[in-house]
Amino acid sequence: MYAFTQSMNHYCPRNRHLAGLVVVFFGSLLCLWLDASIDSWSNGRIVGLSPLTLAILLGMVLGNTVYPQFAERLQVGVAFAKGQILRLAIIFYGFKLTLTQVSSVGMPAIMTDALVLTSTFLLTYWLGTRWLKVDKQTTLLIGSGASICGAAAVIAAEPVVKAEAHKVTIAVATVVVFGTIAMLLYPFLYHLGWLQPWLDAQQYGIYTGSTIHEVAQVVVAGNAVSTEVGNTAVVTKMIRVMMLAPFLLILSFALTSSGSGQADKPSLMSRVRQVNVPWFAFIFISVVLLHTWIPMSDGFEQSMVMLDDVMLTMAMFALGLTTHMSAIKQAGVKPLILGAVMFAWLLLGGGVINIAISSFG
Repeated sequence: MYAFTQSMNHYCPRNRHLAGLVVVFFGSLLCLWLDASIDSWSNGRIVGLSPLTLAILLGMVLGNTVYPQFAERLQVGVAFAKGQILRLAIIFYGFKLTLTQVSSVGMPAIMTDALVLTSTFLLTYWLGTRWLKVDKQTTLLIGSGASICGAAAVIAAEPVVKAEAHKVTIAVATVVVFGTIAMLLYPFLYHLGWLQPWLDAQQYGIYTGSTIHEVAQVVVAGNAVSTEVGNTAVVTKMIRVMMLAPFLLILSFALTSSGSGQADKPSLMSRVRQVNVPWFAFIFISVVLLHTWIPMSDGFEQSMVMLDDVMLTMAMFALGLTTHMSAIKQAGVKPLILGAVMFAWLLLGGGVINIAISSFG
């Protein structure tokens, strides 16, 4: 009980956090406003942007210009946003998901998501560490973003991987760049008729949801064909998002095993005790279950979703503030090459997986 109380106290902001949290909070509100305003100003012609993308970009601009002058006073609160608020945001993400969504698309979507996730992450890790010699942390983060749910997966994996801020930013950059390309390319290929011989409209929706990085990008690519296809694509994507929790647990267990440093292989129980359990993953699953089984008013759900959007945007803005361009330059082009290769895999390899499963269905 004492340990639990101490853990909860860790998530209560103190006076020393307030200055940094205020800056991050208003920065996130600005990004949310900009996202809505850009869509209005462009009459919907500028698509695929999200508050998360704008937050990390604006955060990086300020982080490499103005922020260093005030960092000494603000850094404690900014770090709180990157850590505690991030974990709370992942928990509240559960209010966007229900188990009912899973049943609406059936077993083919679940199998497709599972195969795409597993193959994408393992291939990313192998190519990144063996072929391109990208550092392990960056590779794991890029693999998380490509295989599950983009920026949200990257920042959820960060506490498990224990990566530096610039590595998280690099991984998010691959999601933004190649997810945006996918969002525009998939509907283009469909309308050209290149995908119809292999996938009907419903199967295209599953293909889109199982292979495009971000939820917002899936919405655009699916609805570019029809509303029904868009719904199928989003539900398939949400099933993929729900796989985030077990993925984090497995990743934590694997990293504990590989990082033990013991000459003799540790026993199973010894490895289990060393696992850095991402407790927020368990609460995330609990929130999904509650959201499925307990009736909630539309107003309450919308409030929770809005709160989650604000917290995720705060975490990304804080991440941008602490990202230095010199560190990104030092990383070189290899992470982007890895992101490009994985984009090609999702487009082609993910397509083969979708066709194979749909043929059996």
